[in-house]
Amino acid sequence: MAVAIFKSPLGGEYHGKSRTEGKPAGRRRVFVQTETGCVLGMELDRSDNAHTVKRRLQLALNYPIEESSLTFGDRVLKNDLSAVRNDSPLLLTRNFMHRSSSTPCLSPTGRDIQPRDQSGPIEILGNAGQFAKTKQIIKEIVKAIKTGVDPLPVHSGLGGAYYFRNSRGESVAIVKPTDEEPFAPNNPKGFVGKALGQPGLKRSVRVGETGFREVAAYLLDYDHFANVPATALVKITHSVFNVNDGVNGDKPHSKKQLVSKIASFQQFIPHDFDASDHGTSNFPVAVVHRIGILDIRIFNTDRHAGNLLVRKLDGIGRFGQVDLIPIDHGLCLPESLEDPYFEWIHWPQASIPFTDDELEYIQKLDPIRDSEMLRSELPMIREACLRVLVLSTIFLKEAAAYGLCLAEIGEMMSREFRSGEEEPSELEVVCLEARRLISEREILSPKAEVDEEFQFDIDCEDAGYDYSPKLISQDFMNRNPFHFPIGGNGCFPLSKLDESIEEEESEEEEEKSFTCVPAPANNVTTMSKLSMSLKNTSLGEKKLKFPKFSGTKPENGYLAGSSSGHRSANEQLPASVSFVKLADMNDSEWALFLEKFEELLYPAFAKRKSITLGQRQRQRLGTSCQF
Repeated sequence: MAVAIFKSPLGGEYHGKSRTEGKPAGRRRVFVQTETGCVLGMELDRSDNAHTVKRRLQLALNYPIEESSLTFGDRVLKNDLSAVRNDSPLLLTRNFMHRSSSTPCLSPTGRDIQPRDQSGPIEILGNAGQFAKTKQIIKEIVKAIKTGVDPLPVHSGLGGAYYFRNSRGESVAIVKPTDEEPFAPNNPKGFVGKALGQPGLKRSVRVGETGFREVAAYLLDYDHFANVPATALVKITHSVFNVNDGVNGDKPHSKKQLVSKIASFQQFIPHDFDASDHGTSNFPVAVVHRIGILDIRIFNTDRHAGNLLVRKLDGIGRFGQVDLIPIDHGLCLPESLEDPYFEWIHWPQASIPFTDDELEYIQKLDPIRDSEMLRSELPMIREACLRVLVLSTIFLKEAAAYGLCLAEIGEMMSREFRSGEEEPSELEVVCLEARRLISEREILSPKAEVDEEFQFDIDCEDAGYDYSPKLISQDFMNRNPFHFPIGGNGCFPLSKLDESIEEEESEEEEEKSFTCVPAPANNVTTMSKLSMSLKNTSLGEKKLKFPKFSGTKPENGYLAGSSSGHRSANEQLPASVSFVKLADMNDSEWALFLEKFEELLYPAFAKRKSITLGQRQRQRLGTSCQF
């Protein structure tokens, strides 16, 4: 598990800050992480390729590299490593056999560790110029560690986290290793069963990738608008970190030793309690608005009262002036539109209109600039995540300009569950219609290429399904003008997230989760009703319904009655429907999609306004709310 800085002839050695000074042009430092959390730090020369990197991992960590893939964000690295940036984390994954207890060689234990870490105890990955506050905290922690002040494990939560302290014993940072996330190989609380890079708590957020999302939320919080604490991605070394013993996963390695990990490093903010311990009526309107604006931009799927820290400003009792600090942004920026969770939707502050200052801040947001910034600062971020950022920011800007309040915007992004079925949100309905329009345009375009390999099956027409999306005749379109021509194999379009996310489920479970079961021909009528509602500016009507999850009722996101000793991720993660996928479009399709998306927003906003006006007489939390 220790980071190894490989020596000559295959690597270089680092000595503090001088590691980046006087290096030959073209040399870059990278950190290669295996699926099980082992990390190897090395320098790359111009002549290095993916095989060289794998070979170093094999020699240093005794890790098998046969039939393995080296990935950098979305990219699978073959021979050319020119796309890899300095200080980038890479991931080495095995791809030729099923991981189970019968293949223990894929989960090396702490006893296999050979080299020692030659770099500093804490190093920021990426552009250190963006993290001046973090650098100061790191200096305090390193000084404290040298004087014997050790970090403390955080016992709450599902993942591994640690309070790092200063020389006075005060907590100044909270560190979350990527390989100790829920369901990651070295999770210290028994929530194991997945390799890094596989779907985690959310199907569209992969295990080991919540750390850079925490950093992204901080970087996107311009001018400290929402009070996100300073956050950076670091390589950090200490004996406090957890290493599970072999394939059992739920047995921490008994002998403590220096372990280096890639982790998110966030400034610890002293506070009095969290929002779940405090009445919401005293929260300042401006603070709730600012946090809500951030949550919408980053499409936060996990904003609950427990990750809003409350700090008293006047020190008088429990109900004086308070401030809110948002934390835990690891489940933001999903790879596809998920069901977000905004607890503030039900707070009275969210129904108060935006102020002129807030509207000005929203108006100045530039999602294209934000995407470029994140590509520069976090080069491992996936393009799918950036497209979600662009989409949600455009949605926020247009909705605020139209006059919607925070609660109305959040409600349009949230799904509804009726009779055990999950319905797409109003935002997702708009996206589905935009995709239908661009697909219809492509089909009717004379430039559309006909693939002779596929033939339209007349039986599919009778069943109301389109098994060949690229070959829909004009006659068929006339007879069924509202059929969605963007799905395949009889499935509802875009209902499956298939961006090379490696699943552990069996094929039967996969079919149950994603494959649409053939239905009577009136299913086309349901789709037609959806499109007709869109045509009649009734975008608020959500006709399509999909089963969410059948089986044992989940408790707090996990199946009731499951073993607490060794919790398998496969047993506990309900299948999450993905109605809309954004990453499968090329650049021209994406630009056209955004154009159609913006055109369809105003009918949707009008529908939402009419719904809200009908509820205007009913206050959310009574008449005694104070701000």
